[in-house]
Amino acid sequence: MRYWIFVLSFTTIVFGLAGPAHAQAPAAAAPSGNAANGKKIFASYGCYQCHGYEAQGGPGARLAPRPIAFAAFSKYVRQPTGEMPPYTAKVVSDKELADIYSFLQSIAQPPAVKSIPLLNN
Repeated sequence: MRYWIFVLSFTTIVFGLAGPAHAQAPAAAAPSGNAANGKKIFASYGCYQCHGYEAQGGPGARLAPRPIAFAAFSKYVRQPTGEMPPYTAKVVSDKELADIYSFLQSIAQPPAVKSIPLLNN
């Protein structure tokens, strides 16, 4: 019996099952941005060359619709791990990055395949 109490206590402490004190904080919300300006910046900085004009992907990753969380997006833009060059705050300001992210969020989902008659013949 003591063994099971020890295992339960150990599991609670190690795996954070103790309750709200160990709960993760919610992800920070993205800063507000201007989607129209973000679209202009996306094109003028050449993001479209790898990610496509609608951020649909190409040689670079698909960024929209439903982009990753802003914190992860910002971190990757600033310190990429792949072939993408880093866009430091000297190159793309935090405001411009928020505008680009707002643009990515504004991109609508493509229509469902079943709703396109030509693809359902």
